[in-house]
Amino acid sequence: MALGLQKWLKEQGLDLYIDWQDPYMPETPDGTTADRIRTVIKGAEVFLFLATNDSMASRWCPWELGFADGVKRNDQIAVIATRDASGNYYGNEYLQLYRRIDQTAGSALYWYQKGSYTPQSLGSF
Repeated sequence: MALGLQKWLKEQGLDLYIDWQDPYMPETPDGTTADRIRTVIKGAEVFLFLATNDSMASRWCPWELGFADGVKRNDQIAVIATRDASGNYYGNEYLQLYRRIDQTAGSALYWYQKGSYTPQSLGSF
């Protein structure tokens, strides 16, 4: 999913950083990993959190979101909602604090303002 999103954003003229693609990351995660992630998050215009089963179970992803929450404005953070086979969203209650991007039908992406149920189209990928 991350690579598909990265490809689509690149077609829109945007670069998406994915930490496991970073050649400066150490082979085994350690303090250098955390420091590099903090540096990248601080320098990013927007922080996107891809809410999947794996990201929610990760030790790193919720920490990254928490760090972003401390250094970014709320309008610079968005959750990209994904669903399981039953149609249930992945994510914890705290993800409701942020705006979300949702693929509601087909390949179209929609942006929802925090607390809003009225989508704004971002296009298709």
